[in-house]
Formats: sequence, structure tokens, C-alpha cells
Amino acid sequence: MIFFCASLRLSYSEDFSRYFPPLQWKSFRKKSAPSGFPAILARKDPFDAINTYKLASYCGALKKEKHIILAGICLRIAWLYRIKQNKEQEERFLKFALKEYEASYSTGDFSGTQVSEARILYLAGEISRRIGNEKAAIRYFSFVFGRQKNAREASSIQMAKDRFQELKRTQETPHPLLQH
Repeated sequence: MIFFCASLRLSYSEDFSRYFPPLQWKSFRKKSAPSGFPAILARKDPFDAINTYKLASYCGALKKEKHIILAGICLRIAWLYRIKQNKEQEERFLKFALKEYEASYSTGDFSGTQVSEARILYLAGEISRRIGNEKAAIRYFSFVFGRQKNAREASSIQMAKDRFQELKRTQETPHPLLQH
């Protein structure tokens, strides 16, 4: 869930850390949302959710939150753009989410959260598939298989297997226009 504080001009996730280093707080206050931003959110239209999530992403980046948290926020923004049928912005935020999931995986900042290694790899594969990078998707899905004996999430492994098989089938099936 994302919260918005009009007096502080910031949005934050319930997953954000509660600690704010004093010097970082001073810098953060200077860089937080412009003073007119709360008025934008007062309109109460569907675009407000996107703005609130975007502000949370911005505040989380300024606060140096974990990559896994920022990835989840970017993924939700992409979903909101999918609902609004804005393919360009959906893809843009899927790419941001992928970058954050990759950073989370490489730094290991997901450990101690509810997100397993298998789940991150599955999400990276699914996002790669959605943005048209099938080779990367297959690579991520195959990484999930390699982790299956250590995985806490059988559902992520099964979804990765299903997507992997789906991608392999589409690569093996010749395009109808290329058949004789």
C-alpha cells in the first residue's frame, strides 16, 4: 500500500524502512515533491494513483530504499498504465522494474523479505518476455529451474516452467507468413 502525506509532500510504501538518517532527511525535504503536488492529488481521478506511486518511487530512490521495494512500486505503476491502455508508459515502467529486480538480485537486498530468489528470477523473466526480450526471459526462467531445490515458492517455479515451454513453442513454430 502507498500512502501520501500532503504536509510533507511525500509518498511512501508500508515497506519503506522507518529510519531516516538526519542529514538525509534535510536533503530529502529539499528534493521532495513540488508544493503544488498535493493539489494535483486532490482531483481524485484514476491518474492520482499513478502520480502517488510515481512520487513513492521518487521518494524511495531519494531515501535509498531497497531495490526490491522500488521494483515492486515500478511494477505497480506499469500495471496502472496497462489498465489505462498506455502501452508506451507500461513498457517504460516495466523496464524500470526489471532494472530494480536485477539490482535486487545482484545485491541480495531481497533477503529477509517475503520475496524469494525464485520469485525475483521469475518476475525478471516475465517482464523480459512482456517487453519482447525472449532470450533474456528464457535465461531467467532457466535460472529458476536451477534454484528449484532451494526455492520456497513452488508456484514461481511452475509459472517459470510454463512460460519457458510457451516461449520454446513459439520459437519452434515457424511464422505463418514464412511457410510455403
